[in-house]
Amino acid sequence: MTMSDDEKNPAREVITDYAQQHFRYFRTAEGTVYAQKNGHPVARPIRSQGTTGSHRQELMVGLYKDGRGVFNGTALKEALDLIEALALTEDTQPVHIRVAPGFDGATWLDLGRSDGQSVRIHPTGWDITVPDPREVCWRRTQLTGELPLPVKDTDGKGIDLLFRLTNFANAETECLAMAWLVGCLGPSVPVPAPFLTGPQGAGKSTAGRMLVRIIEGMSGDLRRAPKDEENLIAAVAAGWVTALDNLSHMTPDLSDAMCCIVTGAESVKRALFTDGDVFRARYRRPLLLTGIDVGVLRGDLAERLLPLRLERPRVRRTEAELWAEFEDALPVILGSLLDLAVKIRAAEAETPTDLRMADFAHLCAQFDSTSSLGALNAYRASLDDLNDDVIEGDLLAQTVLQHADSIEPGAEQRMTSTQWLHCLSNVYSGDELRPLPKGWPTTGKVLSDRLKRLQPTLAARGVLIDSGRTKAGRYLEMTRCPGPPPPSSRSRRQRSDRARSPGDKQEEHPGPRRRVLLLLFGGTPPKRRARRAPHFAPRITATTTDTPSFS
Repeated sequence: MTMSDDEKNPAREVITDYAQQHFRYFRTAEGTVYAQKNGHPVARPIRSQGTTGSHRQELMVGLYKDGRGVFNGTALKEALDLIEALALTEDTQPVHIRVAPGFDGATWLDLGRSDGQSVRIHPTGWDITVPDPREVCWRRTQLTGELPLPVKDTDGKGIDLLFRLTNFANAETECLAMAWLVGCLGPSVPVPAPFLTGPQGAGKSTAGRMLVRIIEGMSGDLRRAPKDEENLIAAVAAGWVTALDNLSHMTPDLSDAMCCIVTGAESVKRALFTDGDVFRARYRRPLLLTGIDVGVLRGDLAERLLPLRLERPRVRRTEAELWAEFEDALPVILGSLLDLAVKIRAAEAETPTDLRMADFAHLCAQFDSTSSLGALNAYRASLDDLNDDVIEGDLLAQTVLQHADSIEPGAEQRMTSTQWLHCLSNVYSGDELRPLPKGWPTTGKVLSDRLKRLQPTLAARGVLIDSGRTKAGRYLEMTRCPGPPPPSSRSRRQRSDRARSPGDKQEEHPGPRRRVLLLLFGGTPPKRRARRAPHFAPRITATTTDTPSFS
């Protein structure tokens, strides 16, 4: 009696041979080994036991369905140990969540489908296809939702549908929301974090969910801010867009963590079940926030935010009705967004050099060269507003500006940090000898650190802070820029409102929807008219009260 080949070979060799015939194994730069089924772009870490299915389970099912048998855990472990060791000698390849760079200047959008179909965005358009596994490796997690197949040739209809379902306050806000969505499709473009604000019942959470679900699918949602940075980083690393809802307070640690999420950082911690090895996690993700007021903002976070204001809707709708219409419109919305992304990326524009988020500022400039909608000016105005918020929430900044008024334009003052502490404390206390507030700097070193953090904020109001060293020691220098100090954005708006004749009719903006359809997709410009209640208004019943049906 002769033995079959499978009976001659140990179980671990049967598993290893089968695995290498049906899967491609590779490692990332961090050393994690992934398995990718032949011809399919989705890769799974071979050591994962996640809820999206592990490679071990995938391998067991394949062996069983192909008639190779059922193997015990010891054989599987030995085979996977060998496969992992062999893969560590292979070339590295990155894995991506939701968006990825491709060949020849293209980028990819993962639709989260089981068949692997994805969107390839290239300089001349976009297509739906299955990517070459050696070009793009997708990583799927429980946060990776499925997107519908986008619709071609929408003529911008999706933009109109999206903003009919939301309550953004003005054309500039809608314009910035579109620019942010386009930025989310770029794997290498850091985008500021939209901060959706407005009165109670303005639909902040609903609008935030819609923006998230355009990128993450209908399973995308808002979540509460984690209590510690480790859980926040874990949530960020598992998805593409991270959305935090109903923020009412911003701790310094949370503020710093958000800065890192927006512009990128790396987390290093001890690897589990090891003595000296470490686990590295690089992350940079689009971030979205909602809330009425988060209190005091720090200047470094303010430069990374994108305020989007909403207004209370005139007509309320049920959740079921609203989301049913959004889900039906999502393929068209996604198609219009992809059309817009192609047009914006093809546009040429100079990169503004005075803004911290230069990549997003360049995207806004490309937007303007395509549509002349004023995205860059709107972005600058939003940063001015945030700068005012930082000053209004920081008594030290207000005191510095008060003292700077006593300096001649173009002149400078130089003192040690301790001398500046006494000077600014006296300015704050005044003739009334007011007690210093809680959180006021207590040493010259603390004051120096606070002023360094406030440098960009104060410079925007015409006050420059510098430091240096002489033989006598270190010093801080305050310079008042020549000419009158730049007015705050709020004072500029107030003057503009006063300049308008009381009899002038202020027509409500029609939103950039119609202008986008004209400038980007062709068509006839409609006559401007006051904004009516949306055409999708439901039956006006008891839901027209001021009690919001959604937040």
